[in-house]
Amino acid sequence: MQNRILVSACLMGHAVRYDGRAKPIVHPAIERWLAEGRLVTICPEMSAGMPVPRPPAEIAGAATGEKVLAGTARVVEITDGDVTEEFLQAAGNAVALARQTGCRYALLIDGSPSCGSAFIYDGSFSGRRLAGHGVTAAALKAAGVEVFSNREIERLIERVAQEPESGAAAEA
Repeated sequence: MQNRILVSACLMGHAVRYDGRAKPIVHPAIERWLAEGRLVTICPEMSAGMPVPRPPAEIAGAATGEKVLAGTARVVEITDGDVTEEFLQAAGNAVALARQTGCRYALLIDGSPSCGSAFIYDGSFSGRRLAGHGVTAAALKAAGVEVFSNREIERLIERVAQEPESGAAAEA
């Protein structure tokens, strides 16, 4: 069995983002992996029961997903609603799905407080970015899944090409 890739649903054209939109990624590798049955799609927030659309959310206090997982930071909506528990459930759902389906890699939308893997926003809702991981990206990395942002598809292609094909590789 080929190594599988967990993919943010918005990148696959599903209108699941907080604003009710998608951010589809168009690339020949995506089409090939889809045809090969390698892609496993998830919107972590929707898997935790969050609606679409929903208020924008950011990790408060310029913190990262790792801090949310550690219990020292929270995820808040622009309306001041605390959605930390939902984001923790979303991260847990993504890790469980990755394990169940043998996903060794994840291709996630950057900037999201859930899926951001190169950058997230600083919690001020001002558009300021900071280097860091969202909650789901941090949880997947901690679980041994290699995480790539939508801007790193070429790196993911290279990485997938280097790996021997094995269904058991993700069960470590």
